[in-house]
Amino acid sequence: MESLQVKDYMNHYPVTFTPEMVVQEASLRFLKTKQIGGPVIDADHQLIGFLSESDVLSKMIDSIYYNEHFAYVAELMRKDVLTVKPYDSVIELGQTMLTNKPKVYPVVDDDGNLLGTICRNDVLHAIDKHIRSGESLDKISHKSTA
Repeated sequence: MESLQVKDYMNHYPVTFTPEMVVQEASLRFLKTKQIGGPVIDADHQLIGFLSESDVLSKMIDSIYYNEHFAYVAELMRKDVLTVKPYDSVIELGQTMLTNKPKVYPVVDDDGNLLGTICRNDVLHAIDKHIRSGESLDKISHKSTA
C-alpha cells in the first residue's frame, strides 16, 4: 500500500522567487508555470517567505493606477509561512487546508531547506487515488501516522 505522506505527492520543482526579484519578473514566472504561489528563498535555498499570485496581481494593478513600476518580492512576500514536512500526513494536511487559508504549502526539511510545495489539488489527487483503491481513509490515516 502506498503511503499518504506529503513527500509522495508534492511538487519537487515549484516556482521559486528571490527577495530582490522585481514584481514584473515574478509575474512572468507565474504566467509561465501556471502555479498560484511559490516560496521565496535565499541564496542558501532556505525558505524566507511566500509569494502568491494575488500578491503580485494586487501590486500590478496598483502600478497601473499609480504609475509605480518597481517593487520587489521582498516588499510583497509573506514572512509568516505555514510549512509542512515531507513525512507529514496528507490527510492531516487536507484537514488543515479546510481551516487555514493557504492553498499552497512549502515542504521543508528539518533544517528549513525547501524541498518542494504541495497544494490542495495534490492533496485531492492523493485522497482520490486512495479512495479509488478501495481502502478507507480512516485505515490509511492510521497507517501514515504509524
